[in-house]
Order: sequence, then C-alpha cells, then structure tokens
Amino acid sequence: MSKKKHFDLDQPLRHPDHHRPVTRRDFLGQGFRAGLATVLGGSVFSLFADPRAAQAALSSDLEALRKSNGGPCDVSAFGAGKIPFICFDLAGGANIAGSNVLVGKQGGQMDFLSTAGYGKQGLPGDMVPSLTDAAGNPFINTDLGLAFHSDSGMLRGILDKIATGTASATNGAVIPARSENDTGNNPHNPMYGINKAGANGSLLALIGSSSSESGGNSLAPMAMINPEVRPTKVDRPTDVTGLVDVGDLVGLLSQQDTVAVMESMYRISNSKLGRVDTRVIADATIKDMVRCGYMKSADLADRFGNPAQLSPEADPDIVGPGGIFTSAEFNNDREFQKTASVMKLVINGYAGAGTVTMGGYDYHTGDRATGEIRDLRAGRCIGACLEYAARKNQPLMIYVFSDGSVFSNGMIDDSAEGRGKGVWTGDNQQTAASFFLVYNPTGRPQLLGGTADEQARHQQLGYMRPSGDVETASSPAANNVNLLVETVVLNYMALHGEQSRFGNPEYFPNHGLGNASLMDSMTAFAPIV
Repeated sequence: MSKKKHFDLDQPLRHPDHHRPVTRRDFLGQGFRAGLATVLGGSVFSLFADPRAAQAALSSDLEALRKSNGGPCDVSAFGAGKIPFICFDLAGGANIAGSNVLVGKQGGQMDFLSTAGYGKQGLPGDMVPSLTDAAGNPFINTDLGLAFHSDSGMLRGILDKIATGTASATNGAVIPARSENDTGNNPHNPMYGINKAGANGSLLALIGSSSSESGGNSLAPMAMINPEVRPTKVDRPTDVTGLVDVGDLVGLLSQQDTVAVMESMYRISNSKLGRVDTRVIADATIKDMVRCGYMKSADLADRFGNPAQLSPEADPDIVGPGGIFTSAEFNNDREFQKTASVMKLVINGYAGAGTVTMGGYDYHTGDRATGEIRDLRAGRCIGACLEYAARKNQPLMIYVFSDGSVFSNGMIDDSAEGRGKGVWTGDNQQTAASFFLVYNPTGRPQLLGGTADEQARHQQLGYMRPSGDVETASSPAANNVNLLVETVVLNYMALHGEQSRFGNPEYFPNHGLGNASLMDSMTAFAPIV
C-alpha cells in the first residue's frame, strides 16, 4: 500500500466497480466535474433590500419611504434577522463518522464503539479515540466543542483557517443517519426548509452550487420545494458582482450623481402619477408599485453602484495579506473561489442561505491519501466560512452532509498523506453521518440538558452500534433522509427560539419528528438570537 500512488486533489476518480459516469451527479461524485456556484432568486422586490446594514445616502424623505415599516415601499423586512446558513454537499459518499467526527453509542460521542467498529470507519487499532498517541495526547479534539478525531482531515483544514477565538465561540452536533450511496435520490438538501423558516437576503433568497432544483448535488424534500426560488447559476466571483446591474448611467456619472438623477426620476414620476387616473379598481396599488420601482432603483444605485462592494476578490477579509485565503490559494483553487463567493453573499446578508457542492468525494480508491487530502480541503472551506462570520461579527450555522459513506477493510496506507490509517475500500451507507457547526459571536452555543450526560445526548442526535453501523431505531432521522432534513431545519429554528412553531400550519404541519418531547430530544442548542 505504501507504494500505491494516490489520486491528486482534482483528479477524477475512475472506479472499476462503478459504471462509467453518465449523469451530472456521477460526474460530480467521481470528480469529473467541479461543483459550481449558483444563485437562487426570490421575488423581484427582494432584489432591493438589505436587512443587516442601512448603507443608503438617499434624501431623507426617500430614506424614510424606503424604511417605511409595512408601507408599500418597505424593504426593511427582508431577511427578518435570521442566522446565515451554509451547507456543504460532499458529492459521492464521503467519510464523516469516526475518522472525522466521532460518533458513539447511546451515551454520546465518548461512549466508544468497538475497535472493529472504528476499524470499519478507517481508524486502526492504535488510533481509536479511547487511546493516546506516543506523546500521551488523546486522539480526541474538542476545540470546536464537537468532538473530532485529533487527526481528522476536516478538523485540520478547519483549524488551518480559523482563529482561536473563532473556535472557542463554535459548537456542533452530529447526526448518525443512513443515506443511499452514489445516487441523486437522497433528499438531503435543506435549503427550501431553511428559507421557509425565514432565511432570506437583500439580493437573493438562497444560493447554491448547481442548476438543479435543489441548488446542490442531492435532491431537496419534495414537500419543501418552492418553485419561486429556482437556482440561477453563478460559478465565479465575477458572476457575484454581476448580480446587480445598475445600467450605463453609473459609468457616465459618479455614483452620487446617479443616485440624484434616479431620485429626480422618482419625484417627476410621483408628481405625474398624482394627476393620472388609470381607471382600474387597483389604481392605488398600481401607482404604489410604479413609485416604489423608481425609489428602489435609486436605492439600488446607492448601495451597489460600486460592484466592488459585492466582490469576494476585493474583500481584504477574504483575499490578501490579512485575508482568509492568500492570493495564491484563491487564484489557484476553484473550490476556494466558489466558497468565497457563497460566504460573501450569505454572511453579508445578500442571500439568506447557500449550498457549496464539492465533487470527488466517492474516494474509495484503495488508498487513504486521496480521501485525506480532499477532506482537508473541505475543512479549509468550512473553516473559511466560520472565520469570515467571525470577522463580520455574524452568527452562522454550517451543515455538512454526503450521499452515502465508505468503509475500510483494515488495510493500512502508510504513505505520508495516508497517515497510517485504513484505506477506503468501498461504499457503505451504514457508516454514514451528518454534522452541523454553529458560530455565535457572543460565545459558544450552549447544549441543552442540565447534566453532562444529557448534554452529550443532545450533541449526538441518535447513536451507532458497537460495530460502527447506524442504529436505525436511534432517532427519526437515522433511516429517513427526509426526516434528517427536518431535524436540521428544527435545529435552525431552535437557534432562534422558534422550535415550538415547527409544526405550525405555516411551517411544517405534516412533519415526521413526533411529539414535542421527541423533538426536544432531537434539538441540540439553546437559542443564540
């Protein structure tokens, strides 16, 4: 095994036991096609709102109209102050349980599995979490609140991109849950549910990483789909700056003069409307829409007349000497560019939530190194989002999932990148899990439960058998991907103190998470907003 060459970071994975890739999902999972960044738009009026920062320098009367609470031109309600949400869709069936995030038995993450169970999850007998390394350090890391294996590729990537203060204000939970391997039939994507729970933005409702209906590699639950937020593709930072087109006027005049011209257009049109009778029943409504259209055009030019405001590349917190990514990293890695584009839009409130799809995670290639280096990059992208939220002083929820999982037969990859761990031999949905991290600028989110044992059970929503397989009776989500998505949305609402409204008619009245007591057991954290 030590002589076997691993696959390079962006090299496609051709498996002899898989059919040749023919669908978009096949190409993504095996790394023949990079994940793209896409944008999903809401109604036309949502294009002109900013819920987090009033940057306008409009004249006082128009500024009052723009912020008129409940008025016809009110744009202040979009976003509703919800927590930004980003999910990572690792296409192909990545390892999450054991070698990355620890998953235990009924007692939580530290209720250890058998040695054979950890072996199936890629950890050799001398690296199981109950032991210590040669220096006496445990194979457990809780820097992020959630317990990872200390040599987790994802953890190493996350810690590479975040400051110590960011880590100490982060916590997480893991959900052991089966999903089918290498298929687009897993309704994993929670974006529509997060949107229904209130997430929205000043430019867009949602953003994603594919032109599919879900905005990602995996499907969205059919009951949650809202056709009004169908994806629109954006796959590079220049497409982010192209989201707003204020016309040629900004190129001819200064931004300040452009706003003044558009304000004048509003005033002239408003004066003429006062002398016109449209002769229809909805006369007042039509006139309000025309007035607001002109006012919002002025507001748009005022806030986005300079495209650099949206550019991830021009943001010193993202790229450059003091940025999260160096210029070389950003320019040479499309996954970093895509992640930066999504986090720029979501964390600044331009979009309510977003999906980053990363391809090439069907990495059971007979070595360990291929998976390790891809997990490391995924971790760096996750860490970049957490660190950017910290720099912008915004809370953030990150959800990480994959379609299926992998297993090891116990053979060891002793190469430098293999790190002495078990090779990934094939697909295995029984070892699958998903996890989420929550960053809170005011301090680490607090787990529910009055004792350490209760908190441990809230940090691991369900459990595994000693053999390293998901116990399908351990939670509603364990054997039903639709209910896994509902669990994620429930936890998102709980961060706002709204979990009691989850089953209300306007939200998810036909959910499958059971009664209030069972839903409480599937909730990780106390509210943070």
